[in-house]
Amino acid sequence: MEQKEMDQVMQKASVLIEALPYIQKFNRKIIVVKYGGSAMSNEELQRNVIQDVTLLKLVGFKPIIVHGGGKAISKWVGKVGKEARFVNGLRVTDEETMEIAEMVLGRVNKNLVTMVEELGVKAVGISGKDGGLLRVDKKYADGEDIGFVGDIKAVDPKVLYDLMEKDFLPIVAPVGLDDDFNTYNINADDAACAIARAVGADKLVFLTDIEGLYKDINDKSSFISRLSAAQAEELTGSGVIGGGMLPKLNNCTFAIRNGVNRVHILDGRVPHCLLLEIFTNEGVGTAIYSDDDAL
Repeated sequence: MEQKEMDQVMQKASVLIEALPYIQKFNRKIIVVKYGGSAMSNEELQRNVIQDVTLLKLVGFKPIIVHGGGKAISKWVGKVGKEARFVNGLRVTDEETMEIAEMVLGRVNKNLVTMVEELGVKAVGISGKDGGLLRVDKKYADGEDIGFVGDIKAVDPKVLYDLMEKDFLPIVAPVGLDDDFNTYNINADDAACAIARAVGADKLVFLTDIEGLYKDINDKSSFISRLSAAQAEELTGSGVIGGGMLPKLNNCTFAIRNGVNRVHILDGRVPHCLLLEIFTNEGVGTAIYSDDDAL
C-alpha cells in the first residue's frame, strides 16, 4: 500500500477512534431530531440527514425524528389559489388549509420512512394524533384567532416508547388533537421540544437554515459554539437575539430546564452536520447545556 493510501486509511481510523467515547457515552440514550428548513427541499441534503440519523440508530442511539413541512404546505396552499398568511411566524390555518397541511405532512412523513427503510432500518411514521401523543389547546397570536393552530398541553409518549422498544425509529408529523378531537397544526419546533421533554431525551437537535447562534447575525465573528442555559436566558433577556431565533432559543432553554441534557442548533444545509456535531471534538453548530453540565 502506498504512503498516501496508508495516510487515508489512518485518517479514517482516527475519525473512528475520536467518535468512540461519544458512542459509548450516548449508547441507548434518546435523541430527538427536529428536521425542517432548506435541508428538506434538497434531495441530497435530505438523504444526508437520514443517513446520519440511521447511523445514530445503528451505533446504539435511540433517535426520534420530528419533521416540519412548511415550504411544501405553502406550495400546495398556493396551488389551490390560497395565499399563505402568517402572524408572528405562525401559519394562519383555516379548515381547508388544515386539510392541505395534514395531507402534505403525511406525504413528507412517509417519504422519510421510505428513505430510512432503504438504509436497512425499520421506521414507523406517525402523527401526534396517533396513540394520543400530542393533545392541544387552540393557540392564539397576541390574542388573534389564527385558526387550527395548536398549543401543546399534554404529551403521552407511550406510543414512542413502544416503537423504540420494538427497535423501530419513530418519525413524527406535528399534528395533534384537542379535547373535542379536532385536528390542529403544530409548530414543529414546539412539537420536538415537548416530545424531548416527555421522553427525557439526552439530546434535542434543531436542524435549521443558519450555522448556529450569533450575538450579532451580521457579524460572523460573534458566533457562539457553546453556552449554558443561564447564558442563553441572559442573551434572550438582553434583547440581542431577535427574529426567528428568539422563539427557537427560548424552546432550547425551556427544554434544558425541563430535563433535556443538551440542545444543539445546527445548519441542516451542511452535509452530515449531525455526525460532525455529535461525534467530533470541535462540533459544527451551537450546543446549549445545563448549568451544571461540564463540557
